[in-house]
Amino acid sequence: MTGLLCYCRQGFEPELAGELNQRAGLAGIAGYARTQRNDGYVVFVTDDAEALDQRLAWRELIFARQKLRVLAELPQLDPADRITPIIAALDGQPRFGDLWVEHPDSDAGKPLAGLARSFGNALRPALRKAGLLTDKANGKLPRLHIVFVDGTHAFVTVADTRDSAPWPLGIPRLKLLPDAPSRSALKLDEALLTLLTPEEREALVKPGMRAADLGAAPGGWTWVLTRQHLKVTSIDNGPLRQHVLDTGLVEHLRADGFHWKPETPLDWMVCDMVEQPRKVAERMATWFREGWCRHAIFNLKLPMKKRWDETQLCLDLFADQAGRPLTIRAKQLYHDREEITVFATPASRR
Repeated sequence: MTGLLCYCRQGFEPELAGELNQRAGLAGIAGYARTQRNDGYVVFVTDDAEALDQRLAWRELIFARQKLRVLAELPQLDPADRITPIIAALDGQPRFGDLWVEHPDSDAGKPLAGLARSFGNALRPALRKAGLLTDKANGKLPRLHIVFVDGTHAFVTVADTRDSAPWPLGIPRLKLLPDAPSRSALKLDEALLTLLTPEEREALVKPGMRAADLGAAPGGWTWVLTRQHLKVTSIDNGPLRQHVLDTGLVEHLRADGFHWKPETPLDWMVCDMVEQPRKVAERMATWFREGWCRHAIFNLKLPMKKRWDETQLCLDLFADQAGRPLTIRAKQLYHDREEITVFATPASRR
């Protein structure tokens, strides 16, 4: 069996399956998504896995935390010898630059963490002996992933290090610092890491830039921006933590973030307000159409049902009403819940 294997948040398998089915169809590649609710992963089965892997960029997939190309599925591994069939499945493959042994981030998958660690220690020397793994990690070569979904069932997969999440399980392990005003700070930290390339972070997030944080209280996203040395206008009728104001980079305006507009254009606008997603998408589009900001990161809170349909509708609505060509990327981040996070910036001219 060949195809793509993508991790997702437990419970969002139908959304990821719908996304993969639609995007493969648009790419003209036949196949089908295979999953079960709460598996924490989706397999898209196709005979054109390599072509689909190239057509679907990881950074542009919304519900996928990680994107892996399946080389083989081994559903009946003998616990007494899991290594031999894996080595056999890799016959003819070029050398890999690293090995990650993983499991889905699900209720069924998490108990496999101990097996993944111990098996990785056993598999590495066997791969090196077979000439399949470099002695030291080499990020320029493909990365081998062995994904256990139970003790006798694993997928042998590969990731392009330039087109995949650089974190095991696709999860950036961010630390909530003691002075963070709220856990929501981790969402903006992760958005900057995940939705922007390193080159974009360097070019688009610079000290002295001006930003607005809509619905800012208690100041989590404002705090993240001040740590990047941006000057922030924080809009909320609620209070901000005093140490955020004490940075000297924040002006707090007690106003409705949904209706406030800046007097002069800003570099950035961020927004994490609890509101109907279509309403948020329309307001975010207004910010771009009116030229109030150049770049934005905002959250869309999804309904309980038809979340993939609502995601498409809101992103299309935003793009249609923005009034200018934009590069738009969206992701359900690890620190998101029933929501997605969107990054928008002017489309590059070629």
